[in-house]
Amino acid sequence: MLAQVYRRARAYFSVPSAHEEPDIIAAQYEVFSRQIPLMYSVLLINAWILVSTFFGDAPWWLTVLCPVVFTLISFKRLVGWWRGRGSQPSVEVARKNLIGTNRVALAMALFLVAWSISLYHYGNVAQQSHIAFFMAVTGVCVVICLMHLRSAAFIVWLVICSGFFVHYLSAEEASFVAMAINMPFVTMAVLLMVHVQANHFSNSVAARSRMEAVSHENLRLANTDNLTGLPNRRMFFAELGRAMRTAPEANKRVAAAVIDMDGFKSVNDLYGHAAGDEVLIEVGQRLRRVAKDKVLVSRLGGDEFAILVEDESSDAALLRLGKEMCAKLSAPFDLGDTTVTLSASIGFAVHPDVAQCPRTLYERADYAHYDCKRHRRGTAALFSKEQISEIKSSKRIETVLRSADHAMEIFPYFQPIVDVSSGRLIAFEALSRWESPELGCVAPGSFIGIAERIGLIGAITHISLKKALEAVENWPEDICLSFNLSAHEISSSDALGQIMAIVRESPIDPRRIDFEITETAVMADMMRAETSVRALRKMGCGVALDDFGTGYSSLTQLHSLALTKIKVDRSFITKIESTTASFKIVKSLLTLSKDMGLSCVVEGVESEVERAVVEQLGGTLIQGYYFSKPLTEAAALEFLQDYNFGSRELVA
Repeated sequence: MLAQVYRRARAYFSVPSAHEEPDIIAAQYEVFSRQIPLMYSVLLINAWILVSTFFGDAPWWLTVLCPVVFTLISFKRLVGWWRGRGSQPSVEVARKNLIGTNRVALAMALFLVAWSISLYHYGNVAQQSHIAFFMAVTGVCVVICLMHLRSAAFIVWLVICSGFFVHYLSAEEASFVAMAINMPFVTMAVLLMVHVQANHFSNSVAARSRMEAVSHENLRLANTDNLTGLPNRRMFFAELGRAMRTAPEANKRVAAAVIDMDGFKSVNDLYGHAAGDEVLIEVGQRLRRVAKDKVLVSRLGGDEFAILVEDESSDAALLRLGKEMCAKLSAPFDLGDTTVTLSASIGFAVHPDVAQCPRTLYERADYAHYDCKRHRRGTAALFSKEQISEIKSSKRIETVLRSADHAMEIFPYFQPIVDVSSGRLIAFEALSRWESPELGCVAPGSFIGIAERIGLIGAITHISLKKALEAVENWPEDICLSFNLSAHEISSSDALGQIMAIVRESPIDPRRIDFEITETAVMADMMRAETSVRALRKMGCGVALDDFGTGYSSLTQLHSLALTKIKVDRSFITKIESTTASFKIVKSLLTLSKDMGLSCVVEGVESEVERAVVEQLGGTLIQGYYFSKPLTEAAALEFLQDYNFGSRELVA
């Protein structure tokens, strides 16, 4: 029992442990530091006013030496406070200073009591009353300044009140004795007030700490991707902005990179979103393992990730980092019952080389990533200054395209598809061209992607299809039309319904129409693509898978589509006679199409050598400059009339 009372009493006169209550210590130090000037000002003013009434009555060592020494010590403490103002020491240092404050408070209180009592013997009743007033008022002021440091407040008040009580209780003046008797009651009231206020202060600090902890957690959650635990888009752009603001001072380059997984959509379609989430988590872990110091890895959303590199790495070093990340992400992903193999495309942009603000830097990294995804999938690319002109050109095209009279400026061109086994022309592929009064003739590769991005592809597709069907009316009935559909038409039931309505309104037999869809469009939404293909086939149209071999569709997915034809991408045909890999790929694709009962059109044949190799491999349907470039409607009609259907020697 006594030990418990002792521990509790000791707690009132000691500073809390830094380990148990670090927030309380930090708050006590902060508040007490602000009170130091006021406390010492009160002490010095009251002390010098008191001693001024004793000049000539008390010895010089009491009226001069003691107050001067006290003043010097006080000024030393004030100088120390001035030098350390505004700083926030560690909890350990703050606790050490607070313990020192308790000791200074004890020494100061003992000095004031001893000095005051020493002066008492040299004064008259009025001067002795002034001493009582000084001790009471000064003590109260000091206690108020030390209110939040309960131990120091208790020490000062108990020392002053004990000296006051003992000395004035033995005084001959009745009023002094009465004050001494009243002092214990005042002491209890003051100590109780200090205790209550100290508890309120502690509770307030604890509540603030809890609120800060909740705030920090909310901030962490707001800046963290829930699935991967990586920083999210918000955090990425905040850090990117910070890095770019501080880069000039440190003379550093800041690089941003955009990363996404090629073919990731197929994982969700084939194995479900849970499997897709597993892949994304593993992607984040692999990127973090590759990331070096000062490399921030973030998930922006979906399968899109970003990295922030804050060092002076050269372009070559950035590309090496990108290559290493691509290599790690190309390793198989284990999904339990199966494994999937994907690849990643990465685009880098560097500040201050190509961008001066975070948004522009990100957009240019995204542009490099998009360009890489189109032309060099599974690799890393760096945005170059030359691409700035490409972006300006794209923006110019976008501006003109938005205000263009599409019905008057969009036309289909037609490229022949020939059956080399019989020498017969069997079809034309319709390719959209834009005849702009401002820009001249714009190739589809320059404006189709922009039209998709800004939502005009639907209108352009409708115009091209209607004009192409009108051209077919002038062709022999055995000549078919091949027409490209965008991902927009394949992934939207409404958009596909409009395409089908145009076909129904045309006098052309749907069986003469083959709609071409790309692997990219199919992989964007496999289930929707299957539905769209079935709807087109039910209407009687054929469906061809364009650019086959460049995407990430599996044989299982290919088989699930009700296709009638596949088209081998021209990238496999270039220099096929000298490229063993291309030779084998084309041979395999021709065999695959035959085994699956599908027609196979080989695109991009430009020379006699390429035509001979394709024919040697068993390819019969050929399209390319070897026969003709894309033709206007009138030129296509002339080609039909002039073509010798029994000969394979004509090259337009």
